Amino acid sequence: MPRDTSPVEAEGRYFDGQSARPHPVRLRLDDRFRVAGRDVARDWNLLDLRAADALPPLTRVGPAGGPERVEFSDAALAQALAARCPDLRRREEAEGTLRLVLWSVAAGISVLLVAVFGVPRVAGLLAPLVPDSAEARLGAVVEPQVLRFLGSPPACTEPAGRMALDGLVARLVAAGKAEGPLPADLAVSVRRHRVANALALPGARVILLSDLIARARSADEVAAVLAHELGHVGARDPTRALIRASASSFLLSLVLGDLTGSTIIVALGDAVLSAGYSREAERTADAYAVDLMARAGGNGAALADILERIAADKNDGKGGKEDAKGAGTDLLRSHPFTRERAAAIRARAGPDAPGRRILPEEAWAQLKAICGPAPARPSPER
Repeated sequence: MPRDTSPVEAEGRYFDGQSARPHPVRLRLDDRFRVAGRDVARDWNLLDLRAADALPPLTRVGPAGGPERVEFSDAALAQALAARCPDLRRREEAEGTLRLVLWSVAAGISVLLVAVFGVPRVAGLLAPLVPDSAEARLGAVVEPQVLRFLGSPPACTEPAGRMALDGLVARLVAAGKAEGPLPADLAVSVRRHRVANALALPGARVILLSDLIARARSADEVAAVLAHELGHVGARDPTRALIRASASSFLLSLVLGDLTGSTIIVALGDAVLSAGYSREAERTADAYAVDLMARAGGNGAALADILERIAADKNDGKGGKEDAKGAGTDLLRSHPFTRERAAAIRARAGPDAPGRRILPEEAWAQLKAICGPAPARPSPER
């Protein structure tokens, strides 16, 4: 009986194995496996294809021995691949025993490290060992999970506001070279959300929630918070916090080379948002932010200004109604505020700091409008 080669097509994502950036592609299976998208054209022999670990309904496949992979969730394509690729799962049988041994060893190491050093110590030991490429892949998984936890807030992309933000980020990055360059793939985005916060994620990703910009009184306040998050990025604090929140799962994933699989993806958004940073990490990020703002020509003391105002509003019950999705993720929860912290920030910034401005008023007005007009509220039912 002739082998079925009728075409099966589906949408998917292509990863080149060099970066964490996904490329939307069209997949076609006939007598070959063809991948087509912008700047992507692959034509793979079915005998060369191997399946990688993935959490159903996701399927992840690529050529044996190579870093390239495609991901898709189409059941018909997955079934056809399994029928037409005789060696798709070959390595599972050959490596089953080794995989079990690795899991057992990793679990034992995890328990031992936690028992001897404690989870925070384990996080400090492991974070510097995570390769940049692995951290980038981890960030690509973390960000969608965090956004889902926050209620999938839309991105703010009003062109003039985005240009102002890009200019601000470029200015801070240029000023930060004195402390060592920030990651080249740094990505800063703004999301429309009714909670004032900024989040640094693994893989050099920073998310600003729009209420933080709305409650700021100057571009320097936004820039100082952003500079603080860049301090966490440079110190790899997000990865350290994630390891601390899910130490055993992360260790298993690191040993098995699967930083995007089921061991690390479970409850990821909640783990990242609730992990927090140590007091020492916060003090270090504060100092980094103040120094970075000074080199960029801004007011580092503005970090204390916005933290104090948000704390006062919260204590007076003026913090505004938080979104049900993401309630409790405000700036003060993830970055606890104290009077001593504000005093240390102002002392480091110096008396001349309040006279500096990092952006002209026009650019600040554009940044404030990055999300465009606020969406209309639904009329109450009569």
